[in-house]
Amino acid sequence: MEPRKDYNPQMHSAEHILNQTMVRMFNCGRSFSAHIEKKKSKCDYHFDRNLTEDEIRTVENKVNEVIKLNLPVTEEFLSREEAEKKFNLERLPEGAGDKVRIVRIGDYDACPCIGPHVSSSGEIGGFKIISTDFNDGILRVRFKNSANEK
Repeated sequence: MEPRKDYNPQMHSAEHILNQTMVRMFNCGRSFSAHIEKKKSKCDYHFDRNLTEDEIRTVENKVNEVIKLNLPVTEEFLSREEAEKKFNLERLPEGAGDKVRIVRIGDYDACPCIGPHVSSSGEIGGFKIISTDFNDGILRVRFKNSANEK
């Protein structure tokens, strides 16, 4: 399946790093819903509360640390059967085909994906959480990056 052309590569790669950071820090699972746009984006997580200001800064700092490592962003293709053993495929659209594209950001993150990405994490620019809110078991994180402020 061809990568979606309407996603902004910098924001989409930032989303992957944010997701892995949330998983590592809070064991909450990757976002179940995301809206990726050039100016600002948002991710929704199943969660039990809002983040504290300290947690927001810690997430932001960790994402920026990973970005600054300038990790290579690569892709590989696995059979659906092999991918199902290693990854959650729930968010892949129907008709994604028998081959599943796995996007890796260095050794920090790997997940199935159909969107375009940068070639290295350093291309993302600075990452900033602009707001969070919590409602009915859902934590929404809104973010932007400096690469798209030009």
